[in-house]
Amino acid sequence: MLRIGTVVALSALALGLAGCDGRARTDAAATAERLLKAVETGDRVAFEAEIDRSAVREDVRRQMVDWARERGLEVEGGPSEFALDRMISPEAVRVVRADGGEPLKDRMKVEDGKVCLPSDADARRCLLTFGKSEKRWRLVGMQAMGVTVEVARADHQAGD
Repeated sequence: MLRIGTVVALSALALGLAGCDGRARTDAAATAERLLKAVETGDRVAFEAEIDRSAVREDVRRQMVDWARERGLEVEGGPSEFALDRMISPEAVRVVRADGGEPLKDRMKVEDGKVCLPSDADARRCLLTFGKSEKRWRLVGMQAMGVTVEVARADHQAGD
């Protein structure tokens, strides 16, 4: 009887975690939609509201340092704050609205407590990474260069 109880408890835990993953994807996708709308409209205030600038700055800095090292360059401390901030802007992200594409929430992957919007070209790479801080989801990481996000048109989402 104990084994059946353990199996039931583990099954309930697995279902609960799957529900959390679904909720995380949905909540992060809502943040992503607001962020991408801010990108499309050039709304810097709305863009800033959806990002954790210090976390994104550190993610982009790490990528730039890794990129330089792969090419035999060492730059002490990595790129300047000014350079990083220019990379983290509505202008740094290109949004493509595609007919028949998947809604964002269906493309998101939950990994290590964060939600990743994977690249179409390489599903192992995240274009945008969202994390939960202060009870809300915000952008915490992004591909350092050439971010192009393709999303379904609004009329093709929600159950079409």
